[in-house]
Amino acid sequence: MTNDVAVIGAGPSGLVAARWLLQQGFEPTIFEQAPMLGGQWTGLDGHSGVWPSMHTNSSRTLTAFSDLEHTTDHVYLSNREVLDYLHRYADTFGLTPRIRLGTRVGLVSRNGVDWVVTHAGANEHFDRIVVASGRFHAAAVPAVPGLETFSGSAGAISTYHYRGGLAYHGKRVLVAGCAISALEIASEVAELGAARVVVTQRRQRYIVPKFAAGVPSDNRLYTRYGALATEALTTADVDEFLKEIVVGAAGSPDQYGAPAPDPSLSVAGVTLSQHYLPLVAEGRISARPWMKSVAGPTVTFADERAEDFDAIVFGTGYQLRLPFLSEDIRAILDLDAVHMNVDRYTFHPDLPGLAFMGLWDQSGGYFVPLELQARWIAYTWGGTIPPISAGAQRSAIDAYRANRGTPQKTRMDLAALTFARAAGVEPDLNNWPRLRRALLFGPLAPSCFRLEGPDALPDAAERFARDAARFGAITSNHMTEREQRNWLRVRAAGPVPGLSPRGPAPV
Repeated sequence: MTNDVAVIGAGPSGLVAARWLLQQGFEPTIFEQAPMLGGQWTGLDGHSGVWPSMHTNSSRTLTAFSDLEHTTDHVYLSNREVLDYLHRYADTFGLTPRIRLGTRVGLVSRNGVDWVVTHAGANEHFDRIVVASGRFHAAAVPAVPGLETFSGSAGAISTYHYRGGLAYHGKRVLVAGCAISALEIASEVAELGAARVVVTQRRQRYIVPKFAAGVPSDNRLYTRYGALATEALTTADVDEFLKEIVVGAAGSPDQYGAPAPDPSLSVAGVTLSQHYLPLVAEGRISARPWMKSVAGPTVTFADERAEDFDAIVFGTGYQLRLPFLSEDIRAILDLDAVHMNVDRYTFHPDLPGLAFMGLWDQSGGYFVPLELQARWIAYTWGGTIPPISAGAQRSAIDAYRANRGTPQKTRMDLAALTFARAAGVEPDLNNWPRLRRALLFGPLAPSCFRLEGPDALPDAAERFARDAARFGAITSNHMTEREQRNWLRVRAAGPVPGLSPRGPAPV
């Protein structure tokens, strides 16, 4: 058997998968249907939902891989800066010559022990395949009675096809949804001179600005402590911890004139948006309950109020869509628009040699968990770590199946810890007493996952200390009273993953 691997997609997930497969001695070939690498970050209409003025919703520290620094000091990167970073990453690790641009994969199938990639009428055989085609291409537009009759002059689109707010100057715009794309687009359209902007939503989420007290909010929201607390404590306890951060940073939406969210943060959800709530407070954006019906230009809401609009923009999420998988593979995965039966978003025991990258839905940036998932795949296939038993994989899939029908969205910190443990790179807190507070309450920077395990780096501790202290969030190893109280609650709940039994509790 050779070491040939087909990687489908040259976005962040495909590139980082190929980089770590190369490190383990594999020979990846990357198939990319677009005319350039970068996935969503190309900004190409028809291939990307990124609009020209869009910036990241994750900070620079968490929008990076562990072995390539950014060359800019900007905290939230423009889409062009992310694309430039991905080009440098591909060049640095020898990936660029391995990418076949403009090559659309029509079918992935099995032929005995081989995997077959079909494109432009040609069949190529590989030992293994990584599907890294992206999670955010097929917009989910909810059914609204009469939507097909909408006759506003600017039409109805999804955020995937939005390309700038100037097209809506002087127009009445309805934005549907409360995720970041919906709120950022509503804000941009309002600031660029729309005549009226209304946001319609099923439920009001809590809104957090990208910055709070000089610290990027994702540095505080997505931490190792948050993941451990979610595993060990009740939902009410986790709500209390996260809500203290969220409301402390921005208050409650109803204080700005938006609807009041559910008291439970886990029920309401959280969205990052820098400008949305101030614009609501100024009356430049109005909030309405969900749509009841559409008739021509008129939208009637659940509260029976009706209003005419020139445009509707749907920011209501995406469907999971992998049309190139053969029918037998789709049946094994029990694949639909939301679910895919795999162990921790990655492997299925009946499909050896096939892995999936980046196809889960989460809040928070993807770069850190993507790299950890890529290392797990590469280490497993390369023999660096023991393979997962078929029984363990089936148990994980059974647990996933039992939760079908419940919300599937996870958080960046939970995804990162899941993959770090699988790859054997979660650092033991007892081994890093100088960094213990930062490892618990600081940002989940990629450098902290190079402290231990395969491919640990000698300068990782220094780099992580710098990453954790960059915005002043973690400036000493002395826990605050609140941090110590929260940590003791997790410790009291039982053994803590990533904390060996030896030694005192790090408080």
